[in-house]
Amino acid sequence: MPFSIRPHRRFPVFCPVTYHAGLHEGQGTIWNVSLNGWRLSGNLPMRSGETVSLTVKIQNEQRIAALKRSCGSRAGEEFAVENVMIEPHTHARLLHYVERLVQEPTEVNP
Repeated sequence: MPFSIRPHRRFPVFCPVTYHAGLHEGQGTIWNVSLNGWRLSGNLPMRSGETVSLTVKIQNEQRIAALKRSCGSRAGEEFAVENVMIEPHTHARLLHYVERLVQEPTEVNP
C-alpha cells in the first residue's frame, strides 16, 4: 500500500455512536475524528465499502448525524469510515467541534 498523507488532522475522542447498516443497528465508540474520516469500534461488524449512517453524541449532548462509507475493518469490530454525504448544517457543527479539539489538549479520558 503506498504511503499517503491524510488531508485532515485526526483528533482522539471518546464519543458514543449509534450506526445503521441496512436494517441492522450497532452501538459503539468513536475513537478519533477528522473532517473527512472517523475510526470507531462497535458490536455490528462492517464490510469495506458498506454504507453506514452514524449518530454521534459529542460534548454537551449535541449530536452529529452523517452518512459514511466503511473503509475497512480490523478484528471485525473496529473500522474506519469516511464522509460520503453530510448536510451543510451538520458539516458546520462538525467543523466547530473539530476547531474546539484543535484548541484542547490531546488527552482523552474514557
